[in-house]
Order: sequence, then structure tokens, then C-alpha cells
Amino acid sequence: MKQKYELSRVSGAPVADEELLSDLRNVAQIIGQQTVPQKKYGEIGKYDYSTLIRRFGSWNKALRKAGLRLSNEIQISDERLFENILNLWQHLGRQPRRSDLENEVSEFSQSPYKRRFGSWMAALESFVAYTNASEAEPREIKQTAVLAPRRTGRDPSLRLRFKVLQRDRFSCQQCGASPAKSVNVELHVDHVVPWSKGGETTLNNLQTLCAKCNLGKGNLG
Repeated sequence: MKQKYELSRVSGAPVADEELLSDLRNVAQIIGQQTVPQKKYGEIGKYDYSTLIRRFGSWNKALRKAGLRLSNEIQISDERLFENILNLWQHLGRQPRRSDLENEVSEFSQSPYKRRFGSWMAALESFVAYTNASEAEPREIKQTAVLAPRRTGRDPSLRLRFKVLQRDRFSCQQCGASPAKSVNVELHVDHVVPWSKGGETTLNNLQTLCAKCNLGKGNLG
């Protein structure tokens, strides 16, 4: 019988980036979470967590490279925390609960909200106060040779997105679908008159559509 030869890793040989990231994902799967605390990786992971920090620059950069949620990120801006709330609200079609922060859509756990606002309800109240605050006048956009002068940019702000979704009751304005009724529904905020055809990014020219109706609208155009 012919002997089978296998390669063995030389002690001290460098580990490939993907091996490190794969092991990080494996630990996340073992503990059943979308993030991995350093301490927990030290208990379960194949490598020393300092190796990942040196290789990728920080623990959170390693998590981001592995496609996992960040753990104990500091100095997160209010805008990013509010954006995460809005993304959850849009995904769920209803006001998110604290437990919804465990959803894979959420970039953050409840910890940064508790540190910043004291409680989840206080975070929601601050978010609503932020979205209800008046927004600066739309900045002027440089005129092109084809289109009339623009008053707005293409992408709606966080405040404007929430106002459109709230006005439309987090439901598609063509078919009535909502993620609150069916988890497979994905909502978009879209222009009524396309931005490419001169439509402005304003409350009156934006609508909530599900992904299916928005795709159908594009196919018709």
C-alpha cells in the first residue's frame, strides 16, 4: 500500500488571513452570536487574539473583515446609532424592540445604546427627537448641461427616509406589503419622478416601495 504524505505546518509559520478569519467565524457559530468578544475567542479560538489584532490593526477591524458585528466599539456617533435604529425599523416594518438588536441586520448590540442613552427606550426617544428636528435647507447642486438646477442630492437623509416610511406606514404604496406582515418583504425609499429625470429628493417626491414593486417599476421604465 502506498504511503500517504501530508503537509504539516512548521512551528512559527505565518497563518494566512483567511485562516484567522475563518476561525473567528467558527467561534461566532459555536457561541451562536453575530460577534465575538476577545475574551471568548481566547477561550475557544485556535489562535491568540493578539495575532488577529496585529494582523488586522484592531479587534473590531478583524470582526469587520470576517463579516461579523463589532464588539465594544467606542466613540460611535449618534448618527450611526440612529441609522442602525432606522435600518431595523425599515427591516421590521415596526418600532424595533431591544431584543431586535440581536437581529443580523443590526450593526450594534444593546451595549452602546445603554452607554450613550441609559436605556433602549431613551435611545428610541432620542432618535425620534432627532428625526423630528428641522433639517437645513437642501444644499445647492452644481448645474449640469442637461438638467435644470438641482436643489437636492440623490440620496435622502436619515431624517427624510424616516419621515417617508412613517408617512407611508412602513408599507409598499403599490401593493401594501409590509415586513410587519411578511418577513420576506424588503422596503425601499424611492423617487416618484426619477432623480435621473429631474425629480427632487423631497418628501412629496419620495415613496415607500417593496423591492418587488421597485424592481417592476424599473423594468417598466
